[in-house]
Amino acid sequence: MKKKIKTKLEEKDLIGQILKEKGLISDEDLDKALSFQQQFGGRLGAILVRIGAISEKDVLACLSVQLGFEIIDKEDLPSSPEIYLNCLESTNIDTNWWLENDTLLWKDKNSIINCISRDPVNSSLRESVSQEFENDNIKWLLASNRDLDFILDTIRQDISLNKGNISDDVAFLRELAEEAPVVEMVSNTLAQALNEGASDIHVEPRESDFDIRYRIDGVLQNRLTLPRNRFDAIASRIKLISGIDIAERRLPQDGRIGTRISGKDLDIRVSSLPGVWGESIVLRLLVKEQKEFSLNKIGMADDHFSFFSSLSREPHGIVLVTGPTGSGKSTTLKVTLEHIIDGKKKIITVEDPVEYNIYGVTQVQTKSDIGYNFARALRSILRQDPDTIMIGEIRDIETAEIAVQASLTGHMVFSTLHTNDSLSAFTRLIDMGLEPFLVASSVRGVMAQRLARRICSKCSHKSSPSKQVIYKYDYLRDRFPNLITSSPEWVSSAGCGNCQNTGFKGRMGIYEMASVSDGLADLIMQNKPVHELHNLAEKENFRTLLEDGLIKASMGHTSIEEVMRVAGQTGIDNI
Repeated sequence: MKKKIKTKLEEKDLIGQILKEKGLISDEDLDKALSFQQQFGGRLGAILVRIGAISEKDVLACLSVQLGFEIIDKEDLPSSPEIYLNCLESTNIDTNWWLENDTLLWKDKNSIINCISRDPVNSSLRESVSQEFENDNIKWLLASNRDLDFILDTIRQDISLNKGNISDDVAFLRELAEEAPVVEMVSNTLAQALNEGASDIHVEPRESDFDIRYRIDGVLQNRLTLPRNRFDAIASRIKLISGIDIAERRLPQDGRIGTRISGKDLDIRVSSLPGVWGESIVLRLLVKEQKEFSLNKIGMADDHFSFFSSLSREPHGIVLVTGPTGSGKSTTLKVTLEHIIDGKKKIITVEDPVEYNIYGVTQVQTKSDIGYNFARALRSILRQDPDTIMIGEIRDIETAEIAVQASLTGHMVFSTLHTNDSLSAFTRLIDMGLEPFLVASSVRGVMAQRLARRICSKCSHKSSPSKQVIYKYDYLRDRFPNLITSSPEWVSSAGCGNCQNTGFKGRMGIYEMASVSDGLADLIMQNKPVHELHNLAEKENFRTLLEDGLIKASMGHTSIEEVMRVAGQTGIDNI
């Protein structure tokens, strides 16, 4: 007796119930997807991914349980188009029909016919495969749409079905962007990036292909390389949903996407930059429900936390947080403001853009296109009777002058500055045009920071540092005996599945902090070079980013190599 093949409707009903029972989707998600399916058709799993309710990875896992099909990774799929074409061309059905149905077949070394398809539960498709290979063993497998698309494109390119000539016609680009495989591809990319904890997605075209890379824990990792003829459709889709002009390819553009991915509300900022081989597109992912951070949980050592906590509660003055883009300055300022909120202060921020919503704080967004910049916003803020002001960034002399004016008239001002280290902030402000005596009298403290990756706990192992590192560690132990109280635990890592074979999982801050003492203020007023400021600060328990990182590496939190990657080797090489 022939085994009954379940209908598509039965399969969809089942997958929805399985996902709901596992707590992966809500009743609201399922109802919304079923309503969409009833109106427009399509596979329920794909619809749930498209509306941002779940990731494709979770859908595949449930389908695997439901159907009893194994999931095959890209690495296990044949890479040569000929292997698939030989199998497809051996059937009585035209090769184009298989490709149009997004179905691939190949015979493995055990003479088993392996099959992957966009819709593996399609009864007519499964009957066609059974009829064509009635004397063979057939094995159905599940593959991600991303992997399936890559192979299909490679085969089409190989047999010249797709010439890769992309029209400049806007209507055609819009049509490309609305195709179901393209929509799913972009949705799956966003979902995978979010699930892996990526902060950014980079789409980078080259002459014959393009890369999709994720920035995870501050480091770019290649996730996918696709043929160049797919780039225009992917780029057009991203530009379309972010409100960017899809016909404009000569000028940089910025856009924004508010969406829901894998059950999380997401704010995505999109930037396109014209290049030689096409537009480089970068998507910054900002989850609206941020992880719960607090000032004592961002990686500060005990002495740094005590110093900065006390500094943040001063009644007036300027506190500067410095570092390059992506070093965690915005997060530090967010938790600092949350740390000082007591219901008795009026706290106002001016930002570009507002990255975190902070309860109890009035937040102002600048709008440069209408001339509402930091300086103009600050003038308005000072008329709002604030106690504490946070300026997203001091970019020019006008903003710097207003910040100084505010601090000297009884306000506490927090801001960021782009410098390589903390003590360079003083010379940077003076170079902007501020008088040295104003800098010395208004700035209360400066802090520089970097984000170092935490060692993966699953694959870490003991390591032996160099003689220079041991010498530096002994020097730090003598200087900070209250901070270094146990034997060092130097570690390294090999990489494993838990950390995507990087050896690291998560990040922590490393810091250097300096208070403007009377001695330091005198040097600032004399506009002395940074190395003289450093020599004095070192006598007042100042330590550099590298030194703070080495102390944390000695505690087993990260590796020496990672500290040197983010903080540099100056201070080790010259020992």
